[in-house]
Amino acid sequence: MRTRTKLYAASVGMATAGALVLSSGGASGHGYTDLPISRQKLCQNGSVSNCGNIQWEPQSVEGPKGFPATGPSDGQLCSGNNGQFAQLDRPKTPNGQDWPTTKVNGGQSYTFRWQFTAMHSTTDFKYYVTKPGWDQNRNLTRADLNLTPFLTVPYNNQRPPATLSHSGTLPSGLSGHHVILAVWTVADTNNAFYACSDVTF
Repeated sequence: MRTRTKLYAASVGMATAGALVLSSGGASGHGYTDLPISRQKLCQNGSVSNCGNIQWEPQSVEGPKGFPATGPSDGQLCSGNNGQFAQLDRPKTPNGQDWPTTKVNGGQSYTFRWQFTAMHSTTDFKYYVTKPGWDQNRNLTRADLNLTPFLTVPYNNQRPPATLSHSGTLPSGLSGHHVILAVWTVADTNNAFYACSDVTF
């Protein structure tokens, strides 16, 4: 009987914690990329300071799905239309420095990695990259991106594990600083999650 009581108490506790998360006014879903490292993860791990709220919840960059036809507004792609995370949209860090970049090689395979704190039924993962000559001095817009994803990973309404990796070939013909926009589209809500990663080809 004691074991059953403990199990019931644990279940109630987990359900209560889940309800608190969902009712806290923040994003109800959770996920971000750490390979290549995203701007929100750089803020969370202290590599970039003065980021505001995103340092506490790198998993919460949630916005309307349907990119690129719909989704976040131009200039708010990296924050997913979340004003509280506006630091992610800026072309420089909050300290006025360039965003740290991950070195990558065009035309070669790269393993992308997501970390999840809530595993939603998933439509797919898509990856976009900036065009040659994109404007690095303004917030990211659709005009800066090749709007055909260079990698699409269908997920057939499955729920991902806590850590998910998948590989794809990076575009060739790019050099210097670029931004990769990763989009995790949730199947059973109207939202998706967005992560911008700065890379050097």
